[in-house]
Amino acid sequence: MNSTLQNQSKQNLTKVGIDPLDSFPRRHIGPDPEQIGVMLKELGLSSLEELIEKAVPAGIRLKKPLDLPKASTEHKILQDLKTIASQNQVFRSYIGAGYNSCVIPGVIQRNILENPGWYTAYTPYQAEISQGRLEALLNFQTMIIDLTGLEISNASLLDEGTAAAEAMFLAYSVRKNETAKKFFVSELCHPQTIDVVVTRANPLGIEVQIGNHESVELNEDFFGVLLQYPATDGKIIDYTSFIQKAHNVGSIATVAADLLALTILKSPGEMGADIAIGSSQRFGLPLGYGGPHAGFFATKDEFKRSMPGRLIGVSKDSQGNPGLRLSLQTREQHIRRDKATSNICTAQVLLAVISSMYAIYHGPEGLKNIATRIHRFTSILSNGLKSAGFAISEHSSFDTITVQAGNKVKEILQKALSKKINLRQYNDGRIGIALDETVNTEDLQDLFEIFGVKNAEIEKNFSNADTIPDSLKRTSSYLTHPIFQSHHTETKMLRYIRKLESRDLSLTTSMIPLGSCTMKLNATTEMYPVTWPEFGAIHPFAPADQAKGYKVIFEQLEKWLCEITGFAGVSLQPNAGSQGEYAGLLAIRRYHESRKESHRNVCLIPISAHGTNPASAAMAGFKVVVVSCDPNGNIDLEDLKSKAEEHKDDLAALMITYPSTHGVFEESVKEICAIVHTHGGQVYMDGANMNAQVGLTSPGEIGADVCHLNLHKTFCIPHGGGGPGVGPIGVAKHLVPFLPGHVLVDNTTGNEHGAVSAAPWGSASIVLISWTYIILMGAEGLANATKTSILNANYIAKRLEKAFPVLYKGKNGFVAHECILDVRPFKKTAGIEVEDVAKRLIDYGFHAPTMSFPVPGTLMIEPTESESLEELDRFCEAMLLIHQEILDVQNGVLDKTDNPLKNSPHTAAMVTSDRWDHLYPRERAGYPASWTKEHKFWPYVGRVDNVYGDRNLVCSCLPIESYQ
Repeated sequence: MNSTLQNQSKQNLTKVGIDPLDSFPRRHIGPDPEQIGVMLKELGLSSLEELIEKAVPAGIRLKKPLDLPKASTEHKILQDLKTIASQNQVFRSYIGAGYNSCVIPGVIQRNILENPGWYTAYTPYQAEISQGRLEALLNFQTMIIDLTGLEISNASLLDEGTAAAEAMFLAYSVRKNETAKKFFVSELCHPQTIDVVVTRANPLGIEVQIGNHESVELNEDFFGVLLQYPATDGKIIDYTSFIQKAHNVGSIATVAADLLALTILKSPGEMGADIAIGSSQRFGLPLGYGGPHAGFFATKDEFKRSMPGRLIGVSKDSQGNPGLRLSLQTREQHIRRDKATSNICTAQVLLAVISSMYAIYHGPEGLKNIATRIHRFTSILSNGLKSAGFAISEHSSFDTITVQAGNKVKEILQKALSKKINLRQYNDGRIGIALDETVNTEDLQDLFEIFGVKNAEIEKNFSNADTIPDSLKRTSSYLTHPIFQSHHTETKMLRYIRKLESRDLSLTTSMIPLGSCTMKLNATTEMYPVTWPEFGAIHPFAPADQAKGYKVIFEQLEKWLCEITGFAGVSLQPNAGSQGEYAGLLAIRRYHESRKESHRNVCLIPISAHGTNPASAAMAGFKVVVVSCDPNGNIDLEDLKSKAEEHKDDLAALMITYPSTHGVFEESVKEICAIVHTHGGQVYMDGANMNAQVGLTSPGEIGADVCHLNLHKTFCIPHGGGGPGVGPIGVAKHLVPFLPGHVLVDNTTGNEHGAVSAAPWGSASIVLISWTYIILMGAEGLANATKTSILNANYIAKRLEKAFPVLYKGKNGFVAHECILDVRPFKKTAGIEVEDVAKRLIDYGFHAPTMSFPVPGTLMIEPTESESLEELDRFCEAMLLIHQEILDVQNGVLDKTDNPLKNSPHTAAMVTSDRWDHLYPRERAGYPASWTKEHKFWPYVGRVDNVYGDRNLVCSCLPIESYQ
């Protein structure tokens, strides 16, 4: 067994020294030294080192350990983080620009945001064990549809800026005039939104025209327009006539809207908008120095098949009951690859769930009251400053005013800082003030004092403070569904949250053995700091000297990630793995442009690649050329050489995943990189499988030029049911100048360093999780985690290979950190397909492995290092029992059509029904293994009918009677 683990174990047993008694790696790594020995014996090996020698090619292994800080303990790291957090200063931020303080109800914070039952669940691809978050997301979609006045909504995007970019791309994709290349963006949009839109437009050859919507001359060259409502300076504008002008020339109109303002303002749909986008941050999400927050995207029904992001729909299950599922997945990159409408991994499920719960908890009246209170305070502030002689912008506003302060700007801003208040400074000398849910009369008095206004009569004027013109007031109803009417006490809210949680399988139930979507321990200690106000309550555009603690975290994490990847620079801005892919490809594109080789536009992608790869390449303006794989699942070197030679004049990049998507360390990876470099291209490595690299090898060692890292996989940020994530990119030295910039940090909008995310450091608050994980593990702990993940995968492969052949192995007969099991033969011998095995696993209490990727009809399994031998054996036993059931069907013991596999999963209602017509006993259906009698996870619905759901698309809440 591993000598380090063995010695550590002996030391703990024989003596107590001055070093801390507890270490985090032994809490994170599932198998103890004795269990590791058992697994090694099963594999015929004597040590972890021998396994690594046989599984990982010698030519790519690191020559020395990682240079990282010594591992800390959980107790000490929280003390250290408190010290770092104290360097941040939490001011009252009235900056606005799309980010506002709000109050997250305690019942939601404790029971969702801080609850592993919600944050450790996976993307709801297995609908039967995801009904809780699917219902919450359906509520989110209903909320967005109602407030925007449009017909269909997705289940969230990353943020407002990227949602705006997606809206531009949708308009571009469906345009009727194929020669139209212009996209108009109002100068009243938030600057970071403009920045992201310009970045996204450039590779696609779209010309972004920024200007005044009142004076722009629209014509048929414009395929779309983007407007802000209310405007970034607070102005409320009725865009109805302008949207009609846009429609007259064939343009699609997008309105970026403030969700809370829509509770009292006319909706974008009522103005004629085709698309409404924005952020739900105001609905119960901490500022978090920029994220994570859930963006939203709503549109007309006619664009539903072009709409980006995930879409939750209502179907029916095998018993005829309503069953929720992901709908219209033919839009997704897994199917359409380079023709996908977007990179579907751009979602923020956990945050969308929180925002939907915020709306449910407050209800329509509560939300309207919050918005009305903010508006009245804004009106009182505006009137008070006017009466004191200040020039206030002469327009109606919801929550934001701008003040002409003349030569007093510096003095006023300094006074504000002395009261720990941040205001917004515009380039033209105005000062902006954006009020929010947290504001009270004392805050307003402080604001008046900053401007030298005395004796403001706030309470006297409150009830009459309304400046919204009647033509812009909302008269239509919203959130009328009973779900938004009936959970306004904490007791009812708590029970509703818990009810939905009970319908979802998460890591709190069992291992989630997904291939290429690492689901490891998300330790409680790593999660604690995320909701500390010192990190959660800072505005992303607050002065830098108020975020010195964040600066420490960013600089250290970037340094550590550079060490881990072998690269020279890292950007933390991409707020999802998909965004990391995109940002990495943009860096490559910009590099070629800087060398006067902008004609290099061919991206080689192996046929086995993640579906996100070709989708991202297409978004970055590259032409995708597919490279074949050999029978062993490796990149076909001869085909690669041929394609590289054929496209040598235009070759921009090769995208690879390492270890390969087939779960193998390819021996020829350095040669692969050399071939691409010889022909003038760059090598992009997908970091999905970094869990098999950390401490053993690195993208830099292998020869890659850029790699995105899924911090929500290898580095412990939880999946949150399908988001949040962070996808930073590491790059070689020559690509460092081409990392993303940001208009509000670098003042670079419109040039090659534009932003890919709305906030300068993306989802800043959750990088704390990865920072904490790395320092808790240390270099040795990280390397041992990688070794153990490879051990666990090989142990499962060995135990199951006689029942389910392992498709791909390395030259010495070992896999990397995941393996692919072949289920295809059983379709012919027993009529059993991969979906039947996946759904039957639910009856055994497990989430299915990744289905039919990268090979149709197979299961890809990744157990991670966090799972103990007991859990690995339990999973293997479930798979072997399922194999026996398949043999029983094959041999006629079970009927070919009426058997536990075809009818799985079985709900409690099915098993306990008075009626049982099946040819196998109830006990075999519901309690197929011994452990299910001790603790049973019951799916809420039977197998969901996907085809019915797409043919009868319903994407908002059903009448309450439907669920009875």
